[in-house]
Amino acid sequence: MAEWLEGTIAGKRHWSQALYSLQIDAPLPAFIAGQYIKVALDLDGERVGRPYSLVNAPAERPLEIYFNEIPEGPLTPKLSDLQVGDRVWVADKASGVFTLDNVVSRRHLWMLATGTALGVYLSMLKTPDAWERFERVILVHGARNTGELSYGETIAELQAAHEDSFTFITALTRDSSETALQGRITSLLENGALQAAAGADITPEDSHLMLCGNSAMITDVRAWLEAHGMRRHKRHEPGHYTTEQYH
Repeated sequence: MAEWLEGTIAGKRHWSQALYSLQIDAPLPAFIAGQYIKVALDLDGERVGRPYSLVNAPAERPLEIYFNEIPEGPLTPKLSDLQVGDRVWVADKASGVFTLDNVVSRRHLWMLATGTALGVYLSMLKTPDAWERFERVILVHGARNTGELSYGETIAELQAAHEDSFTFITALTRDSSETALQGRITSLLENGALQAAAGADITPEDSHLMLCGNSAMITDVRAWLEAHGMRRHKRHEPGHYTTEQYH
C-alpha cells in the first residue's frame, strides 16, 4: 500500500486548452530521471491517485507534473482547479524503469513523444547522462496543434547548451506551422520525412529509440522498427527501443 507525503502547490501553468503543469513542494526522496510518482487528492472520503511522470530533473525542486485534463476523469479536473498553497498528496517514492539506465548506448538517441509524454524526456535531458553517452539526441514531439507545443523555454535552453548534439522536431496532425512537420509521427517515419528533418537514418547499428505516449503511436512505430530489423530492449537481451505507454 502506498505511503503518502503531504505536498503544497507551489506553481501552476495553464498552457492551453486542457494542458496544465503543476509544481509541488513535497519531500520526495531521490529518484531517477524518467520515473513517475502518484499524485492524489481526497475526494468524497476516498484518496484518489494517479501516476504522473516528473518533468523536473532529480536535482531540481519543486516537483513538476504535466497533464491533460480529462473532463470525465475522477482526478484531473480537480487537479487543474488547484491553486498555489493548496494541499496535495504525493507517493513517498518514485517508480518506473523508463530511464536511461535501460537504454543501449549507440550513436543516436531518438526520443519520440506524443502529448504530455514530452515531460519525461525533459527530466532526462536536464541531466548529463544522455549528453555523455550519445553523439546526438533527437527529440520528436507530436501534437495536434501549435497550442500543445509546450515548454519552449526549456527546449531553447537545451538547444543553446547542446547546439551541436541536439535536434528538436515537432509534428502536428491538426494544424500547420512553418517550423513543424505535418502528420503523425508514424507516417513521417514511414515516408522518411522524420529522418530527413533530423539528418540521420534510423538503423540497428546507430540508433536507440525511446517511445512514450499514445498507445497507437507506440504500436505503429514498434511494427515499423521490427520490420526494419530492430527489436525491443530487454535487460538480458540488448535491443534497439524501449517503451512507456501513457494511454
